[in-house]
Amino acid sequence: MPAVPSPASPASASRPSTPSALPSTARSAAAAPRWRATRVAGCLQAEAVHRGDGSWLLRSTEPLSAFPARITDALAHYAQVRPNQVFVARRAPGPATAGERPWQSITYAQMLERVRRVGQALALRMADGEISLERPIAILSGNDLQHLTLALAACWVGVPYAPISPAYSTLAQEPTRLKQILATLTPGMVFASAWGPYARAIEAALPGDAELVLTDPAGLSIGRGRMRTMTRFSTLLESAPGAAVELAHGKVGPETVAKFLFTSGSTKQPKGVVTTHRMWCANQQQIRQCFAFLADEPPVLVDWLPWNHVFGGSHNVGIALYNGGTLHIDDGRPTPGGMAETIANLRQISPTIYFNVPKGFEELAAAMDHDEVLRRSLFAKVRAFMFAGAGLSQAVWDHLDRLAERTLGERIPIFTGLGMTETSPSCTFALGNDVRAGDIGLPVPGVEVKVVPVEGKLEIRFRGPNVMSEYWRAMDETAAAFDSEGFYRTGDAVRFREGGDGSDPMYPPDPTCGLVFDGRIAEDFKLATGTFVSVGPLRTQAILSGHPLVQDVVVAGINRDEVGLLVFPRMDDVRALAGADRHEPPDLTLAHPKVRGFFRNWLKAMWDAGTGSSNRPARALLLSEPPSMDRGELTDKGSINQRAVLQQRAAAVERLYADAPDAAVIRVNGAQ
Repeated sequence: MPAVPSPASPASASRPSTPSALPSTARSAAAAPRWRATRVAGCLQAEAVHRGDGSWLLRSTEPLSAFPARITDALAHYAQVRPNQVFVARRAPGPATAGERPWQSITYAQMLERVRRVGQALALRMADGEISLERPIAILSGNDLQHLTLALAACWVGVPYAPISPAYSTLAQEPTRLKQILATLTPGMVFASAWGPYARAIEAALPGDAELVLTDPAGLSIGRGRMRTMTRFSTLLESAPGAAVELAHGKVGPETVAKFLFTSGSTKQPKGVVTTHRMWCANQQQIRQCFAFLADEPPVLVDWLPWNHVFGGSHNVGIALYNGGTLHIDDGRPTPGGMAETIANLRQISPTIYFNVPKGFEELAAAMDHDEVLRRSLFAKVRAFMFAGAGLSQAVWDHLDRLAERTLGERIPIFTGLGMTETSPSCTFALGNDVRAGDIGLPVPGVEVKVVPVEGKLEIRFRGPNVMSEYWRAMDETAAAFDSEGFYRTGDAVRFREGGDGSDPMYPPDPTCGLVFDGRIAEDFKLATGTFVSVGPLRTQAILSGHPLVQDVVVAGINRDEVGLLVFPRMDDVRALAGADRHEPPDLTLAHPKVRGFFRNWLKAMWDAGTGSSNRPARALLLSEPPSMDRGELTDKGSINQRAVLQQRAAAVERLYADAPDAAVIRVNGAQ
């Protein structure tokens, strides 16, 4: 059937990920590590062309195979061929501890029935003009069975949905970001899992003419004299599929908007990325051709990554759906308090591919040191790990390798790459067994990569069927996002993995050896001396070398004589080092001699490793106040907005660079 994913191509079948990806010296070494056999393809080889304008074009040597017209075609297919297979599961809510609550599951056939029922209710509202492209569905709450049902039902009938970070409703003191997003969307329907946690945000931000849908309306009260329609989600499920849902479904095609995903605002205000069925399906086929092992058996995922982000909601949900797999929704988080749920789930469910952010892998590695059941369950079937969102420290990477060898006698491949909300997301992958920190690899099939000299660095740009055409209701931002050839300007800097002697980075010995991430161009600046500071690599070095006490850093020094760092410490680890309890004031804990000694040595090590003023931070200030989401310093996924921190903490920057700095400022030269 042309509407469903095709089997692995012969090219995919002939390219296993084996030690052949290692340098010849490593392969011949007696102690060369063993690797779990993991079949990959798609972006192992590329062709590169250097053009007259100074740019490079890179393409995969493997063409992109055909893909379905609609993301829901995969649901219909697997509901027919694997009707009783579990598609999605989540633990039942309740007071029981993690691991004791039963799983509530939905099979492919059951999900199709739910989607058609809810789709009927949505189609009737579309016919009445209550919801539409101009009045889509906004989803305020996080990952759950009702959220996924509503999202797929919206895709089925062709009305866009927009998953919005729950943090904008539940954590922010004022729902400013939520108001901005809803003003852009003008939704006709807004869904939340429960009234209680979302009541304040709903009252403050919800348009009065939008229908409110709640799974649990307990405690509902509409204040301020405002009247609005409230519908229980169960009422939508009671609809009987009829002509309306069939008519609406028949009109859905590749260019139909599936959803709006809002950027995290790490450098600017959130923008609504228009994601079509074509974009989503194309990227899933691209991923499938690269992760060729997905075709060997239905994938099993245990995943917490939020669906309002492209990694969790498009990449991971899509992998399960597009390949007929099973997604176990993990209600845990990569925090000391949230890991218990994740650990309990992974002790029971063995994933075939596992995704997380670096902090999550760090917590898991520490837990597996003394939890054999967890270790054996996680390693039992997994073919690959993949991280995104930040750099994985070499210490954690090596820790995972040691644990795998101790358990299996072989290592698990660790993948990474480069993608973004605007590209659905994946555009490059680094898949070999010789992947190093910072690698982003080579283009996926069907994506053209352009590497362009910009402001002394190399910007990476993308063009392909998975790349967006516009930001919703933002003409100026859309126009600025593309170059004259239609390549999306990422703002991300890269360098070639094989950089030659460094005299001319635009002429590497072999550009097809892959690319390495080199920071964000917009974050870079010049010192007073005119020296250019590349923020991304320096920030990554500072975080990785400061493990485990450094949570994040902001690089300062615009128009100054030297680079300085504003440091957000990991207070739990700082307290452990200082022997302090949670009730001790943070400033007092940060002043402890052991803590000061750690950071002094850390700063000195970076100074010694630097080669010049651009990469040798000379001073640092430890910040006791964490970054604020309300002030725009922190995005909802936890990434730092460098520009906002420097603006909001101008006083701290002045303190850092004072002629006679106070005792809290750590300097490379001089006693503190």
